[in-house]
Amino acid sequence: SAPHLRESNFFKTVVLIVEHGAQGAMGLVLNRPSTILVSNALAKHFELPNTGDLVYMGGPVEPAALLVLHNAEDIAGDDAPVCPGVYIGSSPEAFEEVIRRVGLEDHSLNFRIYSGCAGWSPGQLEQEVARGDWHVVPPLQNIVYHEDPYSVYEQMQRRVLADSPLWQPSGGNHHWN
Repeated sequence: SAPHLRESNFFKTVVLIVEHGAQGAMGLVLNRPSTILVSNALAKHFELPNTGDLVYMGGPVEPAALLVLHNAEDIAGDDAPVCPGVYIGSSPEAFEEVIRRVGLEDHSLNFRIYSGCAGWSPGQLEQEVARGDWHVVPPLQNIVYHEDPYSVYEQMQRRVLADSPLWQPSGGNHHWN
């Protein structure tokens, strides 16, 4: 989000767009971990070790729904990656396989569990981008699974600035006037 976007659900957020088409767009907020442990959130369905992994707040739409992002191409089946090394669990079987591998302590698996998502009606996201509420940059796997989600917003701001030196994140640079 652009620094001027003060809406509470999206203030200083980095959103990964996972679907975009004629029906609208859906994304996941990457930098809002909750205080809920994945092992606790899924305790009624799976027996998991407490790895300390947190559920992330994916957005304000359907907050009770859980989604999973992962890097296991063999689990993805025919699903195209959201970006290289990032797949969204689109079936109960994919979700269960990610959880099974977590239980087996598969250290090659990167994953994030999200509660809810962000959604835009047809044309809404395009209007918000045109208004300057969002900066669009290609997604990177290392941002999606970053070990410090609280630093992701500033990293993405620096990336936007590098791609567009005329944009200034706060207050501008008086030397450019």
